Amino acid sequence: MRAMVPIAALLALGMAACPVCASSPDSSQTDQQGIDALEARAGQAQPRERCFLYAQLVQQMTELSIRQYAAGDVVKATSLLTRIQHIAQKIHLSVADNDRRLKNAEILLNRTAFRLNEMLRASSVEDRPLVEQTLAQVTQAQNATMMQVFQK
Repeated sequence: MRAMVPIAALLALGMAACPVCASSPDSSQTDQQGIDALEARAGQAQPRERCFLYAQLVQQMTELSIRQYAAGDVVKATSLLTRIQHIAQKIHLSVADNDRRLKNAEILLNRTAFRLNEMLRASSVEDRPLVEQTLAQVTQAQNATMMQVFQK
């Protein structure tokens, strides 16, 4: 009887945690149209808001690339990785003192670097150089935003 109480408590806790996991932002399905819309919005945004929008764009593109790679569509995944490198370079070059939500952009880039590191571990030997280059670009952009946050 004593063993039933902890088991029931763990079962109840496990059932309560499942909806929280299902609603996490990482599990949301991003599609190419959403990425294109966000890219257009970031291109037209004021310079103060571009860093955060580009960070969102990099994060969504990374998630889509990971899903495409897992589904076996390596060509589309590698195409997204090269676009991610280009946008990460834009972030690194455009970080300014008066950026809005700079800390949020840094957090997004940190999570994105973590996901790219996971992708690196799961990728084949042939795909690793591109993933490593993308990870380096995102890490460089994240470091630039972090340095700007600490200078304030």
